Amino acid sequence: MMAGFGNGTRTRRHPRSRGRTWSRTGPDRATLGIIGVICAVAGFFVLGIILGPIAIVTGWLGMGRSWTGSRPVTALVAVVLGAIDTLLAIIWLAGAATPGSGMF
Repeated sequence: MMAGFGNGTRTRRHPRSRGRTWSRTGPDRATLGIIGVICAVAGFFVLGIILGPIAIVTGWLGMGRSWTGSRPVTALVAVVLGAIDTLLAIIWLAGAATPGSGMF
């Protein structure tokens, strides 16, 4: 009989535990915070009305869906910049929609 690695004759039926598989847990909190910051910064230049809310949502998910407790700085920055980005985009759209501000 061949010698096995590790635990002798016992075999692992489930090599990946539930908490370690990528598809079951999704991206971690730090990654979501970074994605939110990137969306917020990009939203200041293009498509702020779309990228601002995306930054808010990814930042909120990066904070662990709670406003209390310890939270990553990048996730908090994503929420704040996303809110500013969304607000500026709404103000810009409201200003562009006023009568007399057209091309003619």
